[in-house]
Amino acid sequence: MFRAWLRIKQVKEGEEMEISVSLEEGVKVSTHFDGFTVKTDQPVKSGGEGSYPDPFSYFLSSIAACAGFFVLRFCQSRDLPTSGIKIFMTNDWNKSGKVVENIKIDIQLPKNFPEKYRPAIIRTVDQCTVKRTILRQPEFSVIATIEE
Repeated sequence: MFRAWLRIKQVKEGEEMEISVSLEEGVKVSTHFDGFTVKTDQPVKSGGEGSYPDPFSYFLSSIAACAGFFVLRFCQSRDLPTSGIKIFMTNDWNKSGKVVENIKIDIQLPKNFPEKYRPAIIRTVDQCTVKRTILRQPEFSVIATIEE
């Protein structure tokens, strides 16, 4: 097994976060950070076993999870019940099928959800850290060093 390291800066807390990457059997790749391991694989059609989600699916899922977190905190801060709230995210690919062009987050609210909060819950999801990071188009830097 080979390990590569990737460092990212956490903008929100201003602290550096190190993520290590392990290249494993077949086309499996895992990342390790803060005591967690995220395992990825590729679909069978791409040469994998399909045993874990592929990295891009985790990326998309992180947007939806972030939206869910912001909806949850919005409701908790106002003592609003969360039962019956459903969140779905869909995306459209560009014509070449290689890049996501549109992402739609649909917050389905129950009939008894207070109407006065509907615009606010949408604005709240707009504050999702993952979404804001994508919209800011962070710069990427890739280097290759020789181990000493």
